[in-house]
Amino acid sequence: MGSPHGLVHVLVIEDDRDVGALLERHLNGLGCRVTVADTGEEGLERAFAEPPDMAIIDVLLPGIDGREVIRRLRADERTKRCHLVVTSVLSPEDLVELATDELLAKPFRQPAVARLVDSYRSSVSRGSGSQESVSQEE
Repeated sequence: MGSPHGLVHVLVIEDDRDVGALLERHLNGLGCRVTVADTGEEGLERAFAEPPDMAIIDVLLPGIDGREVIRRLRADERTKRCHLVVTSVLSPEDLVELATDELLAKPFRQPAVARLVDSYRSSVSRGSGSQESVSQEE
C-alpha cells in the first residue's frame, strides 16, 4: 500500500456503474487515484494485484458480496491494513458486524466522500489504525 507521489489510491467496488462513476468523480476531485471494479471478484483481484490505501465496498454485490470481500481483504496479508469503507442503503445497524473502518451511507454527497478521504489522511498522519466512524448525510 502507499501510492506514489503521496496520492491516496482508492479502490471502489460497486456494481451500479452510475454510483461507481460518481464516486470516481468525487475522489478524483479530491486528488485521489481511483480504480473501479464492478464485482467482488474483480475487486479482490485488483486489490491483491495492487493493494489500495482505501477501498470503498458496496455490500450488496452479485456473486461474492461485500461482506465476503471485506472478510477476504482483512484476512490477506497484502490488504489487511487497507482502510475499508462499506457503502450501502442498508441500515447502519445491519452492518455493525463488518470489520470496516467507516460507513458511507447511500445516498451520499461529495462532502461525505471528502470526510472519508480526510479521515484516512488524518489517520495516516497520526499513524493510527481503524477509525470506526460513520459518514452520513444529515
